[in-house]
Order: sequence, then structure tokens, then C-alpha cells
Amino acid sequence: MQPSKFITFEEELKNNPELKESDIQMLREWNAKQPHLPKISDTDLALFLHSNYYLMEAAKSAIDAYYTVRTHVPEFFSNRDIWTTKELQKAANVGAATALQGTTKEGYKIIFWKLLDLEPSHFVHNDIVKYYCMVLDLWLQTDGTKTGHIILVDMQGVSLGHVGRLSPMTTKKFLYYLQDALPVRLKGLHFMNSVPAMDLILAMMKPFMKKELLDILHIHTTKDTLKKFIPLEILPNEAGGNAGALNDYHQARKKDLEDYRDWFAQDEANNRVKESLRPGKAKNVTDIFGVEGSFKKLDID
Repeated sequence: MQPSKFITFEEELKNNPELKESDIQMLREWNAKQPHLPKISDTDLALFLHSNYYLMEAAKSAIDAYYTVRTHVPEFFSNRDIWTTKELQKAANVGAATALQGTTKEGYKIIFWKLLDLEPSHFVHNDIVKYYCMVLDLWLQTDGTKTGHIILVDMQGVSLGHVGRLSPMTTKKFLYYLQDALPVRLKGLHFMNSVPAMDLILAMMKPFMKKELLDILHIHTTKDTLKKFIPLEILPNEAGGNAGALNDYHQARKKDLEDYRDWFAQDEANNRVKESLRPGKAKNVTDIFGVEGSFKKLDID
């Protein structure tokens, strides 16, 4: 059963005059004819339609990509019980991921990430992304459609030691998910408090970024450039704002993940692709992301 805190389809219809029941019905009928896909809720169909600016074919493509990635990337989308998964508990203490209160002047919502534990050996790239995706999932389910979304990463404390623990394949998989599957209207990808290691991180990211994402990528060394896009006062205190302690946000998100553990279990059990039923040729991880080979991590001298 869906927790009551989740946004409802009725609320989405009220929030979005452009969202038509008839379009959702068309997507429902299409979904019913895709034997490999799970049965998708009306609220999720609304997310996909809205995030693709009500373009039906683009929404269908995003839906297929979304459930396919969540099936074939278990390192991000399986074992998501924060009560029992030790790796997830550790990742939750390494970095804070949270939606911020308030919006940009355009009405865009912001999801913020910041390193908490600066020790590079504690940073496990796949687990950090898994935790981040869990926070994203709940945010979309509880907040629903928005005018736009911004990803803001605070680079303070990120060192060459962290870069050496980044995996190009993990980066590729997450950027594919972000660009081709995630049902958000992404309006900005911002890195604040840029550090010398940023050049290496960008060198890893850019081969996997489409022009549309590159166009909204912004690297900030000072608050002066950041404040043109994001009101500084809505940042947590530790990031130079006055919206409260980051730890308060962080503990609230961890509690959300604990409270919704049943939803994560149901999502993993039910909302995945059955490749044996896919019309045409079944897909595997190599079809989507290519051969991993020795493509593991950067060696930093």
C-alpha cells in the first residue's frame, strides 16, 4: 500500500492544468501492451509525461529506460533496506543528500549533496550513488512534478583521494539514468566550492554527458556566481546559507528512508523489467552500457 504522504494522482491533475486524463489513459493502454514492463501507477505516469513536456513518445522512451536501468544496475537499485544493509548505513554517514526548502526565483527545487566524512577510504562510489538515488526516489514520490529541478553538489572536502575511488563505469551509469530515465525537468547541475580535483572529475564525466547537460553544467569557485542561480539563504548553514543545520536535514532524510523501507522492498520486488518478455531482443547490461572491461577506476599517482 502506498504511504499516505506520497503525492496522489488527483493532486497532480490539480497542480498541472496541462496534464490530461486522456493522455494518462493512452499511456496506461500502452503500458498494458508492454509485457516486460511492470504496471505503472498513474502518479508515476504523470511524472514521466510532465518531465518530458507532455511528449508521448519521449515519455514512453523514458519509462522504458527508467525500469530497464533499475533492473540492470543492481549496485544502485537493489538491497535498499537501510535497516539491514551495512554498506548503505556507511554511505549514509559519508555524505548528506537532501532536498532544500524553498526554490530558485524560477520556482525550481534543489537537491543538495555534501561530504560529511572527509576520509577518502570511507567513500564507496556505488554505495554513495545508491543512497543518493534512494533520497531522489522518495523526493519524487512525495513532492511530485515541479517546474524544474537543480542538482547542487558542495565540493568542499573532496580530495584527489576521493577521485581515485571514483569509477568511470559508475559515473557512466548514473549519468545515463539522469539524462535518459529520471522523470525530472533538470534545469541545472551545479558544483559549488570547486576544488583542484574538479578538473579530473569533469574529465571523467564529460564523455558521458549530452550537450543538453553540458549546457546547464556550472562550476562555482565563489558564492558570487552561485547566487545568480540559487538564493544563498536557502542553503544549509554549513554551505553558507541560513536555512538550518545540515545535520537536521540529513537525519530527517535517513528517517524517511527507514520509514519507507516497505516501499523500497515493494519497488524492488515489483517495479523491474522482465527481459524474457521484452518484445524483440532482450537487453543486458552490456547492450546498455558497453563492455566494462578494465574500465574500473582512475589511478591517481
